[in-house]
Amino acid sequence: MWQNWSVRIGGAALVFLILVALAAPWLGTVDPTLFDAASRDLRPGEAGEITTLEGEAIKHVFLMGSDSFGRDIYSRVLYGTRVSLIIGVAAALLALLFGVVCGLSAGYIRWLDGLVMRVMDGIMAIPAILIAIAVVALWRASLPSVVIAIAIPEIPRVTRLVRALVLSIREEPYVEAAVALGTPTAKIMFGHILPNTIAPLLVQGTYICAFAILLEAILSFLGVGLPPDIPTWGNIMAEGRVQFVEYPHNVFFPGVFLAVTVLAVNIFGDGLRDTLDPKMAKRV
Repeated sequence: MWQNWSVRIGGAALVFLILVALAAPWLGTVDPTLFDAASRDLRPGEAGEITTLEGEAIKHVFLMGSDSFGRDIYSRVLYGTRVSLIIGVAAALLALLFGVVCGLSAGYIRWLDGLVMRVMDGIMAIPAILIAIAVVALWRASLPSVVIAIAIPEIPRVTRLVRALVLSIREEPYVEAAVALGTPTAKIMFGHILPNTIAPLLVQGTYICAFAILLEAILSFLGVGLPPDIPTWGNIMAEGRVQFVEYPHNVFFPGVFLAVTVLAVNIFGDGLRDTLDPKMAKRV
């Protein structure tokens, strides 16, 4: 797998972003929630003051500038990396979990096929952004509710993928032999069929992760995502869009991190697809 340059480039970028997220408390110069009205709208590299929780004003250099509240954009962008990666991975895992269960059931248990797939078709008929907004509106905006809101639109896509694989795999001789030997249905589904769907699911999971990161930024940008006290790239861009012409750094830096993260995940997913798919591997 490491011989594939897409895996190398995408994997290296993801490792770097994960290290940035883990080291945010040490790389960040100040608490991302601290602010000082006297240090509003400073440009990158300018010095100002930050008021600590104890009320003490300390001198501070704003590497990426400050926003309209006097908060350090550099620290907010670093902590936003944590939130985006957590949401992307959690939403992908949740969508894969429910999608695998529904897809296995629909593909192997014939009488469940029509019922499950009609429900999935109904979910896919609604735009993902509308489902996410509706789910967040039902509960208070928080990290779990945002993850659930983003994962729900992706469940039908995983279900359709798994169902298609199961319909093909269940006709293989080893599955028919297991049925003839009286192997329990659950063991056939999870012991014989599920392992053969892992490779496509890994690739699909990377695309879901990238989409989840992007959708979280869209929700936060629209003001229906995580609350403003939790720094996210979408929140930072939403707060800076009003002053974009005069202070473009408010949107530029979080936008660059968002674009690089989504690009890295997609490149890594392309590399996994080329490596794990036998047909693509032969071409390469």
